[in-house]
Amino acid sequence: MTDPVSVESLLEEARLAKAMPPPEERLRLREAAGLTRAQVATAVGVARGTVLAWENGTSTPTPPGRLKYLQLLEGLAELHPAPVDPADNPIAALFNDQPYGTAPAPAAAETPAVAVPAALTGLETLRGPDGRAIEGDPGPCVRCGVETTYQSTDGRPLHSGAMCQPTTTAPSPAAPAAVPPAPAPVPAAAPAAAVSPVPAPVPTRPLRRSKSAERAEADLMGLIRGAVEQEAERAGGDEDAALEALIGRAIPDVMHLFNETRATARYEYTAYPALPDILHKPSKREPDQIWEARPAYNNPAYSMRAAQKDVKVTALDVNAAYLSALKVWLPIGKLEHTTGMDGVGPKRSGVHLITPAPWTHPHLPDPLGDRDTPGALWVTDATLRLLLRLSGPKWGLTEAPTVHESWTSGATENFLDALRKLLVAARSEAIEAGDKLLLEYVKAMYSKFVSTMGESVHNREMVRPDWMHLIHAQAFALHCGRAYKAHQAGLDVVALKHTDELHVTGGDWRQVFTEGRGVSELKIKTGDGKASGEYLVGKVGG
Repeated sequence: MTDPVSVESLLEEARLAKAMPPPEERLRLREAAGLTRAQVATAVGVARGTVLAWENGTSTPTPPGRLKYLQLLEGLAELHPAPVDPADNPIAALFNDQPYGTAPAPAAAETPAVAVPAALTGLETLRGPDGRAIEGDPGPCVRCGVETTYQSTDGRPLHSGAMCQPTTTAPSPAAPAAVPPAPAPVPAAAPAAAVSPVPAPVPTRPLRRSKSAERAEADLMGLIRGAVEQEAERAGGDEDAALEALIGRAIPDVMHLFNETRATARYEYTAYPALPDILHKPSKREPDQIWEARPAYNNPAYSMRAAQKDVKVTALDVNAAYLSALKVWLPIGKLEHTTGMDGVGPKRSGVHLITPAPWTHPHLPDPLGDRDTPGALWVTDATLRLLLRLSGPKWGLTEAPTVHESWTSGATENFLDALRKLLVAARSEAIEAGDKLLLEYVKAMYSKFVSTMGESVHNREMVRPDWMHLIHAQAFALHCGRAYKAHQAGLDVVALKHTDELHVTGGDWRQVFTEGRGVSELKIKTGDGKASGEYLVGKVGG
């Protein structure tokens, strides 16, 4: 005899209908966890053949097993996130690791959950006017103890729809994420072999997109194409005039696209938040206190003034650097002040006052960029994540920084993902069609979106200097990652500039990076001057 289906459970399943992963992702999650179909069937309360049908797409999960299946899939997704596609998450693809330690896996999925105390059975998920669950600062769920960003109506952490992970122990508060133990700095003469080799990327299973998502993107693509056609027609065939008009309207147009991509999103945000003084400019001409770690590196082992100029260097150009950097952890709640490591965690973001360790590697750019003033400085979470990666046991290139204080909140890495994917698709279409107007229009939209989201007179719809600094810093962190990846593969990094210029020598760069015009791909730099294409320099002591 099956348990009676309650109205509450049916409503909850209806609300979570869009949360069911596609069949291929269901299969991937089970295989990643090392579970058999029989184990899943027993835990969910269905036949083994039913699980097979759910995984091959011949049937759709239905009550009463559907809700338990959703619970299991959500838990497995947190433990086994999908392998990253370099074009979809370039920072993870470059480093192929995590900046923070991972939590131990919970008990096997088929273990029955502990009984929920009576005082917690009436809790409901906090939802916005559209019925979607609202996320906030992460914390241990009051039902199961596993961290979640969803909240209950009384402000306590609670998995959305009571989708708690099975556990056999009483809930316990989650400990703050620990910084990996810092090894000794690499000696000045450390060879390239001292750095671990880059693991081969793991192939991903293609995920199906819902028809509604495809229709929404098609509608927005129509707006982008329509703007280009409108200005081209208005300019009467004058391409320069059309391009000037498109660049002039790029800010309001991209803000409209941003708002449209946020229309069905589950994360609420504040366009004009209360920010600490460090994020405000003292005056129009003075910057705020946040250091973005812009790289400006020239390898001292190479000199353009050397008498013997026999070393061939290739100058590479990175495509759409700021477009890739839209994939970054952004704070979505109110920034809160903490001291020490209390504000540091895998699902928190903001800005941090740190004292960095000395950078001693002679042939790699400092992850903090070209900085002359020693001592403590304010950096973004993107920069801190980079430093924690490089101080971890895998890289061992420096020691961990000391974190003094932070302004952070709960964060998400996917806040700008819908806008990013839309602009990536529009950029790819422009390149394939050879449409210069469309390509430059898209470039103007994403670059101006980033540069004007802070305290800017050109964009009154949003004042988020914290986001602007985070995206800039993410672009610089990505660029440093390319230099470290090249060095691991045996190339010498001759120079690293801005967000998009990497000069290398000593091997075939095409064995390390993908050549092309796509996002996350590199191409040989074109244009006039010594920094273009291939050129010769001397090597000191060579």
